[in-house]
Amino acid sequence: GALLVNERIDREELCGALSPCSLSFEIVVENPLELYSGTVEIQDINDNDPAFPSSQARLEISESVAAGARFPLESAQDPDVGVNSLQTYQLSANPNFALDVQTRVDGSKYAELVLEKELDREEQRELNLVLTALDGGSPPRSAHVQIHIDVVDANDNAPVFNQSTYKASVRENTPSGTLVARISAYDLDDGPNGDIVYSFSSHTPAKVRELFALDSATGELRVKGQLDYEEAKLYEIYLQAKDKGAVPGVAHCKVLVEVVDVNDNAPEVTVTSVYSPVPEDAAPGTVVALLSVTDLDSHDNGLVSDVNDNAPKASQDSYDVYVPENNVPGIPILNVSATDPDLGRNAHLSYTLLQGDTAFGHLFSINRENGTLYLLTSLDHEDQVEFSMMVQVQDGGFPPLATNVSVSVFVTDLNDNAPTVLYPHPNSTASYTDVVAPGTPAGHMVTKVVAVDADAGYNAWISYTLLQATDPSLFKVGLHNGEIFTARQLREDDAPEHTLIILLKDHGEPVLSTSATISISVAEMVKEVLTDLTDVAPASDPRRHVTFYLILAVILVSAAFFITMLSVGIFKCYKWRKSKELYNSSRSTTYRTPGPFHHIDAVRGGFTPPSFYHQVYLTTDSRQSDLLCKKPFTSSPLGSRQGTIRNGEPGLYHQIVGTASRLPTPAE
Repeated sequence: GALLVNERIDREELCGALSPCSLSFEIVVENPLELYSGTVEIQDINDNDPAFPSSQARLEISESVAAGARFPLESAQDPDVGVNSLQTYQLSANPNFALDVQTRVDGSKYAELVLEKELDREEQRELNLVLTALDGGSPPRSAHVQIHIDVVDANDNAPVFNQSTYKASVRENTPSGTLVARISAYDLDDGPNGDIVYSFSSHTPAKVRELFALDSATGELRVKGQLDYEEAKLYEIYLQAKDKGAVPGVAHCKVLVEVVDVNDNAPEVTVTSVYSPVPEDAAPGTVVALLSVTDLDSHDNGLVSDVNDNAPKASQDSYDVYVPENNVPGIPILNVSATDPDLGRNAHLSYTLLQGDTAFGHLFSINRENGTLYLLTSLDHEDQVEFSMMVQVQDGGFPPLATNVSVSVFVTDLNDNAPTVLYPHPNSTASYTDVVAPGTPAGHMVTKVVAVDADAGYNAWISYTLLQATDPSLFKVGLHNGEIFTARQLREDDAPEHTLIILLKDHGEPVLSTSATISISVAEMVKEVLTDLTDVAPASDPRRHVTFYLILAVILVSAAFFITMLSVGIFKCYKWRKSKELYNSSRSTTYRTPGPFHHIDAVRGGFTPPSFYHQVYLTTDSRQSDLLCKKPFTSSPLGSRQGTIRNGEPGLYHQIVGTASRLPTPAE
């Protein structure tokens, strides 16, 4: 079981710069059958010196270069890895330059000369420096290069790149000549001093120069060799732009090239035979061979293929969305989220809006790719409160699998409707006049303001306040019901006509309001009302006198009718009493019961019976006036009420009230 070295091992030959360097093997043990996997890691020793590409380097630096300028130097290469690789650089002592050692993304080191003191060609025409590269071995190994610097009169404008770092990505196995990136620099000088030549920086590794080519005139970086994702995933390329002046100005930039993996490696199947030939009496389950599958590609390119065996799964089965009414059209209101554990196209999800309980294609829209639900128009809570719909989430497999998600959109109310007055009607050209009798006590309900608010909830609560009145001390209004009462008893010196302005406010935010105007007349008899009404008739109507006589004729006919009915009643009463007396006398009864008293409706000039309830419907246009006379429901004055509903809504409404009678409410 001992594992022996068969020949001399050279880590740099086996693995190059790859670390760690390992060799894998498998050992099969029989009786009992066991399989062991092993790995041998080849450790590095410091057996290689750093090496520069050349023994001398030559730089031309203008005396006009300002302090702080940087000059990349050629990098040394050390095939060892880890601490045995190149670790640092050292520069011989001098008054003008310092050395700045930097690290690339792959961990390798490179050095730059930094000008600390400006050069003077008249004082010193050239400088000779020594750059030493050291690895991290013990003892360290080193390499040296002579740096010769010529100080010349310079071109006073160096090229400038439009960006310091360029980024590009290229697929592995890309054909030679494919464009990777195009760098660009400019120089403000004229003539040869402004002509720019592009080239690789001096410390660009040789491997990069083998894989990429740079056009010196256009700055186009193209693929030159064969890229392999499995060998290197990223290349850091340093380029420079130099003008053609006597002392050329130089600018530097960096290009990061990312290599994209391509499925260019087939899976490899390794079969290890451990039991061959197989006996015919081998028991079921006997191991015949061991197989392992590997793929050098990355991510999905290195996995076995997927089957569409999973339906999309939504983060929740249903959504409730609350949207304020009067919204801005086109806003997103919901993001339907779903996942699919499958891979590739089998996991690609699309979202579709299915028809709900109403035709809403013009109201809602969903983004097919990301499931964002948009509201296309402005909603109105008073029009519709709720919308229900289904969102179908479907994958891209064959056959496709789908999941349905229910979405309910609720339109919340905003206070966007002011109270609407139903009585008195706000759009009528005629005024509504209510009548109250002189001497009416405090607390008597005169009329009622009826209003509604199309909003909902707290936004629809209406409060009523007395905003303005002819006599503010005479009337008051109920805060929540709009009923108008007498605040005190009416006196003889009160004005005969009163105008009330009622303010109606809801409880929304902001508060919306409207107003209603109520006209109240203080009158005792029908004659007074008729006189007042003839005063407000249009003066320009030549037929107003005809209307007055027509009303008078109606009153006279009504009076004649009631007198006739009264006569009939008296005659009937007389006959009844006669018959009663005859009956009682025949029985020798000493007591007699008086007959019932009948209240007969009548219209008399300036007179009404105690419990008589009289309604007069008149308008300023006398051609549309009516006179209705009705007898009371009960003989009790306090209980007398009458409700009349008349089609055509009269322009002016007067009520003549007898003893202790009151006006009907709008509901009555």
